[in-house]
Amino acid sequence: MWVKVCGLSSAADVEAAVEAGADAVGFVLAESPRRVSPETARGLGEGLTIERVLVTVDALPDQLLRWVEATGATGVQPHGLHSADAGDAAISEGLLVLHPVPVRSRVDLGHVPGDRIPLLDTFETTRHGGSGSSFDWSLIQSVARDFVLAGGLNSENVAGAIARVSPWGVDASSGLESAPGVKDPELIREFVREAKKK
Repeated sequence: MWVKVCGLSSAADVEAAVEAGADAVGFVLAESPRRVSPETARGLGEGLTIERVLVTVDALPDQLLRWVEATGATGVQPHGLHSADAGDAAISEGLLVLHPVPVRSRVDLGHVPGDRIPLLDTFETTRHGGSGSSFDWSLIQSVARDFVLAGGLNSENVAGAIARVSPWGVDASSGLESAPGVKDPELIREFVREAKKK
């Protein structure tokens, strides 16, 4: 199971994710309690051998690629306006692209190009992810391609979610916090351990 721990903002967060065996860490460059600067993202990701994913909102393709260069990121998760074009630009540079798909009804992933991985998250009218709320997993039980499950995941529900919908990967952020934007290293470790249980 591929596991991403998102919204990291301190060296202790990153260390906990890496030690637990996460496959990717996410750094949020958009408006959020978890927002970090490109400079901070670069410092936190330096020396890591796992995927380093930038989470952006409404970023134009050239801006996204400048941030990738500035941070040393290996992947992107572009939300909002320009996300398709930004994803195309990232693919052309050989980057991992997580394609956000807000879920509010039965899911059809026919619009998501095959060279990027759909990230299925809870639909929110006022934000892009990080809500801490799960969606109805029955809406995605017929999905027949690899995808990453997000939205309200934590150490208590991730194993059940994996058993029910068989994602390729899982992603969590707010469910691993003691307060908005403040990660709890023990919750990170427990989440990764539960997600990777055989």
